[in-house]
Amino acid sequence: MKIREMTIHDIEAVADVHKDAFARQVMSHEWIQANFNAHPRMQFFVAQDGDNLIGFILWTQKSGFRKEVVLELEQIAVHPDLQGTGVGESLINKSLPTVKRQLAERGASLKHIIVTTRADNHAQKLYRKTLGAEVEATLTNLYSADEVFMVCRNIGERV
Repeated sequence: MKIREMTIHDIEAVADVHKDAFARQVMSHEWIQANFNAHPRMQFFVAQDGDNLIGFILWTQKSGFRKEVVLELEQIAVHPDLQGTGVGESLINKSLPTVKRQLAERGASLKHIIVTTRADNHAQKLYRKTLGAEVEATLTNLYSADEVFMVCRNIGERV
């Protein structure tokens, strides 16, 4: 499996993974295209196994381009047949050093990472394990259910 930066040629395949992984969301192609076009604020990486794109991660810089960056793990998705096989962990662990390096190239550093997810999403374990993120708040009935707001503080010192 290879983790690499997404290219414009990956939009359809990423949209397919998005559609399969997020059943309650619609207009996957438009969502992926719009976020891809927001580079460098938003940055996608993909997981590829041979010729198959099997997952993606979307990192978003929050509140402007700053010297100390608060980064959001906006979305991560793995093809449903491959969830729980380590693809998500690889997406986080292999893309984050690249993001951190790119920030350093423009004179910035990574301060914190935030992530929101449904309160019943088992991916919270992944965020705790890979990032050290902890739940700081629960927002009731935000999207389709209660949503937790997780923060990993001072990650730049650990990555």
